[in-house]
Amino acid sequence: MTSAPADDERLAVGLREGVDVLGLALSKDQQRQLLQHLALIARWNRVYNLTAVRDPAQMLTQHLLDSLAVVQPLRRHTGGGAISLLDVGSGAGLPGVAIAVACPEVAVSCVDAVAKKASFVRQVAAELGLRRFSALHARVESLTAKSYQVVTSRAFASLADFVVLTESVLAPGGVWMAMKGQVPDDEIAALPPAVEMFHVEPLRVPGLDAERCIVWMCRKDD
Repeated sequence: MTSAPADDERLAVGLREGVDVLGLALSKDQQRQLLQHLALIARWNRVYNLTAVRDPAQMLTQHLLDSLAVVQPLRRHTGGGAISLLDVGSGAGLPGVAIAVACPEVAVSCVDAVAKKASFVRQVAAELGLRRFSALHARVESLTAKSYQVVTSRAFASLADFVVLTESVLAPGGVWMAMKGQVPDDEIAALPPAVEMFHVEPLRVPGLDAERCIVWMCRKDD
């Protein structure tokens, strides 16, 4: 069952308005790719159970715009440079696919321990024509082939578990960019001694009446 043209237009308008609020300059083709990702999530969700959110309008706000909210902070950190980024436990490709579409200069890898989710993200990359993108089926702690300047996650684990599991793939001088809801003060206090939280950045997600933030972290010896 496909969505009606009127529903598609509402999603397109909602995306355009959200992109404007976030201050992003995305082309019509980039916005088309993002809506295509949303449509693929809705279609595959019936079989793969990618998300508990079923309504496309809620998916737009809670998943797509939530992911796009990190683009400006990421670009401020990187200066718009060509870096490599790992999205850990990406599930349906969130935020990795949105970052890959909005930031073509960033080489994005999404890793998930669930084979069907990695397969889905691989299919998304093929259909959207994402050139600097890879989908990995693995436990993140088993990755050894490459290191990344930015390692991110969206509701993947506690901050302590996140940094411990991914420390081996964080490049020297790299940063962790953890997407969270409310500021996780208890998790920040429980970080390993070798890890420093250097900034908590509030996020405003268009249409979402809930707290969101990025917890930025790095190694103290970097």
